[in-house]
Amino acid sequence: MRNPLRSESEAFRFLVVVIVGALVIAGGAYIDTWVGVAAAVLVVAGLAWWLMQEPVPGGADAPLPLTSHTPTGHRVLVVAPPGTPLPPALDGGATEAVVVVPALASRLEAATGAVDDRRAQAQDTAAALAGRLSQSGVVARGEVGADDPLLAIEDALRTFGADEIVIAGDDAELVDAARQRFALPVRSV
Repeated sequence: MRNPLRSESEAFRFLVVVIVGALVIAGGAYIDTWVGVAAAVLVVAGLAWWLMQEPVPGGADAPLPLTSHTPTGHRVLVVAPPGTPLPPALDGGATEAVVVVPALASRLEAATGAVDDRRAQAQDTAAALAGRLSQSGVVARGEVGADDPLLAIEDALRTFGADEIVIAGDDAELVDAARQRFALPVRSV
């Protein structure tokens, strides 16, 4: 089934279809009540048919792939909680890496919006870890991710086609959850 809110262009197209349909229904109702009812049935049926269509593979509606393999090297997504040390080199021959550090905030901090300190700490950790990886010859950059580590991984995979996910630290629960959710090799360092 088509998701009309998958992308900005698809959401705009959906909005235009709904507005045009509403105008057709209003015009039909202006002419006669039964013409308006018939127009409403046709518009709703047409909209339902359009939403039931599958996106064309490779077309504008196709979802972005979560992974892409580069012929020139091994791409690694590193996920690390704030303040986590990382070994100076990643095993496995990584040539490119993105370090994502979730901005972990307590419920009170999230509810009050006082997450600036957590984001700053996450940014410092991401920059330090990316710097350490760069010293070992890996092209690396650091990012601050969402406060949910799995969501941070998902967001990063949308823009960085990793070949592997590396989770820094000893969070076995996160490693297991990532293995279940993502179709990539996941390991802990």
